[in-house]
Amino acid sequence: MLYTPLFENRTQAGEELARVIHNVLLKQTIDSGIKPVPIVYALPRGGIPVAAPIARLLDCPLTIVVAKKISHPDNPELAIGAVTSSGDVLWNEPKLCRWKYTSPWREAALNQAINQAQALEAYFSSACPPVNPEGATLILVDDGIATGMTMAVAAMAMKKLSPAAVWLCTPVAPPNLQPWLQQWCDRIIFLETPELFRSVSNFYAEFPQVETEEALVYLQEARDWEGDEEAGRREQGEEN
Repeated sequence: MLYTPLFENRTQAGEELARVIHNVLLKQTIDSGIKPVPIVYALPRGGIPVAAPIARLLDCPLTIVVAKKISHPDNPELAIGAVTSSGDVLWNEPKLCRWKYTSPWREAALNQAINQAQALEAYFSSACPPVNPEGATLILVDDGIATGMTMAVAAMAMKKLSPAAVWLCTPVAPPNLQPWLQQWCDRIIFLETPELFRSVSNFYAEFPQVETEEALVYLQEARDWEGDEEAGRREQGEEN
């Protein structure tokens, strides 16, 4: 089956998504008279190049939330759940029911995923700015959604941070996932929801794996840019 790419690459998809999110925030400000305070959270690694243009257009911090799928030991591609670095876990019960499993087996798979998530978070933490999520609009971004498990468990963790709202935003996702994901968030923004959906990569002309070092550069550049912008605002205030 042939798919027509919807996006050139993650950066171009992020720029399109940024404009839509910006317009929604602007309308919300006009309607309510209150300007939301956005913070962009990316799911590493693939979500970071998509999230970077969003944070830049919104003139807000870019940080991460790490969630990993919990893989079946006999089939690493099969996600039986997802977990964040802080230990929030969401099990895919229908997938679990297809396999005979024991508590030690399940615990081992969970601990392996938590360790992976914590290691990735530790690697990226130095490039992430300090943020205060309380009362902010937290915009969670990935390069696409296939099962929705990692997005859902990340949103679950973010809800505990006392934000004003949690938004789930991505360039492409299956249409049938939206009702299920709605329970974990306050708003969903999907650019495209093609009926024929097999893999996120099918909808990008260029979809290379995002290496850890490359993702780190995106975060460092976003932090440096945000720092320069903040310094410029302070200087402008002093001149006025």
